[in-house]
Amino acid sequence: MAQILDMPQLSDTMKIGVLQKWRKNEGDKVSPGEVMAEIETDKAVMDFEAFDEGVLLKRLIVDGTSVPVGTPIAIIGKPGDDIAKLVEEAKSRASGGGAKAAPEPAKPAAPAPKAAAAPKAAAGNGQAAATKPAPAPAPMPKRATAPAPAAPAAPAGTKVLASPLARRMATDLGIDLRNVQGTGPGGRIVERDVKAVAEGGANGAVAATDWHAAEEAPQTSAPRVSAAAPLPAQIVPDRRSEARPAGTVPAEDVVKPLSMMRRTIAERLLVAKTTVPHFYLTADVEMDAAMEFSEQVAQVHGAKLSVNDLVLKACALALRKVPEANASFTDEAIIQHARVDIGMAVAIDDGLITPVIRDADKKTIGQIGTEAREMAGRARERKLKPEEYTGATFSVSNLGMMGIRHFAAIINPPEGAILAVGNVRKLPVVKDGKIVVGQQMSITLSCDHRVIDGALGAKLLQAIVAILEKPISLAF
Repeated sequence: MAQILDMPQLSDTMKIGVLQKWRKNEGDKVSPGEVMAEIETDKAVMDFEAFDEGVLLKRLIVDGTSVPVGTPIAIIGKPGDDIAKLVEEAKSRASGGGAKAAPEPAKPAAPAPKAAAAPKAAAGNGQAAATKPAPAPAPMPKRATAPAPAAPAAPAGTKVLASPLARRMATDLGIDLRNVQGTGPGGRIVERDVKAVAEGGANGAVAATDWHAAEEAPQTSAPRVSAAAPLPAQIVPDRRSEARPAGTVPAEDVVKPLSMMRRTIAERLLVAKTTVPHFYLTADVEMDAAMEFSEQVAQVHGAKLSVNDLVLKACALALRKVPEANASFTDEAIIQHARVDIGMAVAIDDGLITPVIRDADKKTIGQIGTEAREMAGRARERKLKPEEYTGATFSVSNLGMMGIRHFAAIINPPEGAILAVGNVRKLPVVKDGKIVVGQQMSITLSCDHRVIDGALGAKLLQAIVAILEKPISLAF
C-alpha cells in the first residue's frame, strides 16, 4: 500500500530541513538502507535512507526546498497504486503544518515573476520577516543560443551562499559561484543552478514541476529574483578571507536570512543565557612547563601537541578528580555522569558546532589530539553524525589562536559548565624573587549555579590549573 514519507528529524535540535538533492527519481525502486536524498540539518548534510521496499511514486518537493520536520516530502508504494488521495492529504498536511500548499505545475514558458508580497510570520517560530516592497519586474530576457560570459556578480573576497553539493559540483566543473544566480531558499545556490550554468543557460528561473515549487518554498523571506537581476544582498564578506579590504562599508544594509544553524544557535543560546544562572571563575595558568612538555613530545614522536590538546586532556583528568562537577541539572535531580565526554567548540561557516571526544579521560593525549583534528575537519565540512556532536558532559571553547586573552563562554545545556581558553602570552613574572619572562594563559570557567556552587567550581578550576602547570600527568 502506498504511503507518505515525511521530513525526518535527523538530530535532536532539528526543526527544519533542506532537501539538498534527490538521489532517486520518480519510478525508481528503493530498498531498505538505500539513500533516497541528501538533507541539510541545522548541523550537517546527512543521507535520508529508505526504511521500506517499494517504488518512489512521487517526489513532493524539489531540490533545495526548506521544510519543517514532519512535512510530507515523497510517496512510495507499488507500481500502479492510486496516490491521488495521498497527494491531497499531503497538500493538506503541509498547508496546516507551516509549509505552503502546492501551486499548479508551471507551464514550460514561465511568466515574469510577480511582485513579492509582505512575508508573514513563519508558523511556529514566532518570528516575522520585514522586507521592502519588491520593485516592478523587468521583462524576461530571451535566452540566447550562446550567451556572452557574465561579469562576476560579486567581488573577490566575498562568500556566496551555496549548498555543499553545489560547491563540490562548481569546483569539479570549474565554475565561479560568483557568476551563479541562486534560486534556493534565501538566495542559496543549489545543484540545479550550477547545472544550468554548466549547460550554458540562464539559471534564475526554475519551472515548478511539482507542487512544492521553489518560489513557494517555506522559511524563505527573500523574494525570488530573475536571472537578469544582480545577486541578492545575502552575499557577505568572508570572515576568513585575507583578500577582503579592511574597513569596507557596504553602500546599503546587507540582509542575511537566518540559516537553520544560526536559527538553532540563537534559540538555544537565548534559552541558556536566560534560564541558566551563570557565574564565572577566572584563573591564570603558568604555561612554561606545558609548552616545554609539548616540545619534548614533538622531539620524541614527531608531532607537536596543540594547546587545545593539552587543555582537553587536562579537563578530562580534572573532572575525574572532581566528579561532582561532571554533572547536569534536571527538574527532578542533578545527574552526576559516569562518563567524561568533552565537547570542543569548532567555528564553521555561519555558526559553530561542538564535536565530542568520548571517554576523554581514558584516552592518551596523542589519541585526543588526533581525534580532535579529524573531527574538527569533518565538522567544517558538515559531515558529522548527530551522535558525534551531542551528549557532551563538559565543553571547552578556545579562542586563544585568534589572539583573544580572556572571554566568558555560554553554557551549552544540559551541561553544567564550559571552559573558555585564552591565548598563551609572554609576560614579566616574578620567580624566586627575580623578574623573568614567563608564559601565561587565562582560563574562565562558566558554571551553572544550580549544579556547581562557587567552592566546587573553584576546586575544578584549581585542578585544571594544577595539571597544566605540572603536565607530566598528561602523558598517562
